[in-house]
Amino acid sequence: MSTPTIVVLDGDQTGQELLLEALRVLDPDVIGVPLEFRHYDLSLENRRATANAVVHEAAAAMKLAGFGIKAATITPETKSDVGSPNAILRRELDGKVIVRTGRRLPGVRPVAGIHAPISIVRMAVGDAYGAKEWRETTPDGDEVAYRTERIERSVCRVVAEFAFYHARRMGAKVFGGPKYTVSPIYEGMLKEEMDEAALRYPDVPYEPQLIDATYALLISTAGDALVVPALNRDGDCLSDLVMQLFGSIAGAESVLLSFDQSLKPSVVMAEAPHGTAPRLFGKNVANPMAMILAGAALLSYVHAPHAADASRAIYESVLETVRAGVATSDLGGHASTTEFVDAVIDKVRSKLDVWATLHG
Repeated sequence: MSTPTIVVLDGDQTGQELLLEALRVLDPDVIGVPLEFRHYDLSLENRRATANAVVHEAAAAMKLAGFGIKAATITPETKSDVGSPNAILRRELDGKVIVRTGRRLPGVRPVAGIHAPISIVRMAVGDAYGAKEWRETTPDGDEVAYRTERIERSVCRVVAEFAFYHARRMGAKVFGGPKYTVSPIYEGMLKEEMDEAALRYPDVPYEPQLIDATYALLISTAGDALVVPALNRDGDCLSDLVMQLFGSIAGAESVLLSFDQSLKPSVVMAEAPHGTAPRLFGKNVANPMAMILAGAALLSYVHAPHAADASRAIYESVLETVRAGVATSDLGGHASTTEFVDAVIDKVRSKLDVWATLHG
């Protein structure tokens, strides 16, 4: 079996610092999984210098390798500038789904007693984003705004399919859905695919809800692990809500997926959902949890011996480190970024060593 290659998308400011810390955890000497890392410089400076050519090169490399991990990058405000690399990457990779998972962090009080993980499985293309918009003036002088949105059945299908696949992996319930009663043609397309996927996964609990009920019930849920399939804009909003339900964005990772003809993930790109945090740049105080968890999520898709064990070890070690009282200041601790990562690495090494002793 060839050594898996991880395409590393270097970024800006604190985003780059946290990426480098996360790569320390993914070091083959730490996790016991042979990996090769190929770097592409997606800093704003280099994107400008190459007129975004480096972004296209990185996307091509990820399509070949199948795996990527990305630092947070700066998106300039001027329209004539290089724009967001994420838009290019999603298009070049044919990314269809974005998954963000909120989970309870030790010592952080969640809203309404929520403690089980909640994953939002959101379509990554179409819907309100990229819609055609225009305004017209009526004969009586009023102004009318229009928007033409579009979704595709193929995208709805992979969102629904992956939601059930992910729920099976999590031991979770597929929950929620679009406003299919008000919009049976447009939003109903996703609901139709959710119903079809439910037939293919009879072992996965399924509780469809309208989007407004989904919001209300998420506030009051406490026990079940949930996976929520969503349209693009609904999923964007739900992701932000779920992060706040758990009291911190630190415990979440974001994963972009593209799929092959059999609806299996073909390219996986993981990142932290936060930005470049310029105020924390160079101070060694930023919380690296989300970036480390992005690496753990990526490993869960790598088909290599012991990769699944390494992924679980990282997840557990991050949470156990916080529970042991080693945390950065945003979580009420006093550890530096480097100190936190050192503690996680120590726990990963110890955990994998014990597991090898027990299981061979």
